[in-house]
Amino acid sequence: MSPTAQALARTYSDREYPDPWQKVLDYRRVREYATDHPEHGRTRVGNALDLPPSRVRTWLNDGMPDSVRGIQTAADHGWLDPDDETAAAFVELLAHVLAGGTISDAFVPAITVDDSTAIDEVRSVFEALTVGIVTRNADIDNRATEMIPATDASVLGRCLVAIEAPIGEKAGLDSFPRIVWDVPRPVRESFARIYVGHRALTYETKDTQLIQENRSRAYLDDLRAVLADVTGEPVSVSDDRVTISAAAARRLADSTCPGVTVGFTREGGPDRGR
Repeated sequence: MSPTAQALARTYSDREYPDPWQKVLDYRRVREYATDHPEHGRTRVGNALDLPPSRVRTWLNDGMPDSVRGIQTAADHGWLDPDDETAAAFVELLAHVLAGGTISDAFVPAITVDDSTAIDEVRSVFEALTVGIVTRNADIDNRATEMIPATDASVLGRCLVAIEAPIGEKAGLDSFPRIVWDVPRPVRESFARIYVGHRALTYETKDTQLIQENRSRAYLDDLRAVLADVTGEPVSVSDDRVTISAAAARRLADSTCPGVTVGFTREGGPDRGR
């Protein structure tokens, strides 16, 4: 379920390595060789491992590739081999990003919030991932209030990208990340509730809800399938809209998934374009 070290490494760009994961492997080879041969200098290590001495020198002198440091940070947080609670938090954060947030080009995830319920929900997810939160733009007019990780934000963002979260603009997304289908049903239900909470428009006279998204038809079909799967009730797609039947909306609202409430729903209004 969790992003692997290999997928995380490949979120880093590298001018020397077409495959950034190979740089991680080479770094480990150098460190292991140096442990076994502490008397060898950079030239002998480089020759033995077929690596440039200049690269070896950096790694022998306590230099570390960004990708290796990122993997170590992720491992320290328990993100590479997560327990059930951490794995669920990843999927919930993925829902927040897809429906109500973004990941910047610097790999920092930010979630838009606008009431105390939303703040509490996002805070609980970040805290489950052991990063804490920072709130920005709360006192700035005409700017959405956002919550971002207080520590190791870019590594967390890279872990999300490693499980197929998008960077930047989400319009035209082709499909849902596969992890949504791989998780236990209660976690997928939680994902659905968070997503609907961010995106669904409600009606005054009926329980039916509407999600309007500037996404590909394939993406909307996947969204429909997820919502239909977790509710067992009709959900339909037409043009750029996903219509959640009253029965499906009630099933989501009545769900008892721990730690998740429908706290972001709006009554009417335009698509926010995320």
